[in-house]
Amino acid sequence: MRRILVALALIALAALAIAACGGGSGDETAITETIETAATTADPGNCTELQTLRFNEQNSATEGKGATRACEEEARRNHAEVAEAVTVSNISVEGEDATAEVELEGGALNSQTIEMALVEEGGDWKLDQIEGFASYDGEALAEAFEKVYEEEARGLSKEQISCIGGRIGELNQEGAEVMFLSGSPAGAIALAKSCGRQDRQVIH
Repeated sequence: MRRILVALALIALAALAIAACGGGSGDETAITETIETAATTADPGNCTELQTLRFNEQNSATEGKGATRACEEEARRNHAEVAEAVTVSNISVEGEDATAEVELEGGALNSQTIEMALVEEGGDWKLDQIEGFASYDGEALAEAFEKVYEEEARGLSKEQISCIGGRIGELNQEGAEVMFLSGSPAGAIALAKSCGRQDRQVIH
């Protein structure tokens, strides 16, 4: 059950990783590099070099150093969740803070556009928080979840994957934001439990 929960939380991240551009040309170049690296690679180093603790906590259902360790562990295991490409738009930079909309192609957030906040720490731009979906496609999110799980072969049966994917596909934008972006595991736990009876039948 915990592996299901962590993976559902990571859908909001897709292990992760999205960013923004803005400000002057120097900021644009630096943040664009952050986007491309974080969104398209599953490197444990991203968890500290390209993401803040706040970002890791939002997407791991864990606090403090545990959130960073959870991020690193997932990055070592998961490669199907990363995006193939990103498109960044509506960039805004104010001092050490930045926001942007990031459209993802491929990976666990395929066909979604995310509202992303970033901060500058020690001269480096880092992902700080996913603020919401700028454009949401529940059916595409469900399909991406099922594809990621099938490719990663996490030990779930096709019936389990289909059940959880179906529940995700039924979520509207507000429900998806509460479940995956609130930083609380409660919604993901409830979703996983909604397939619990079927899970027990398959596993046992």
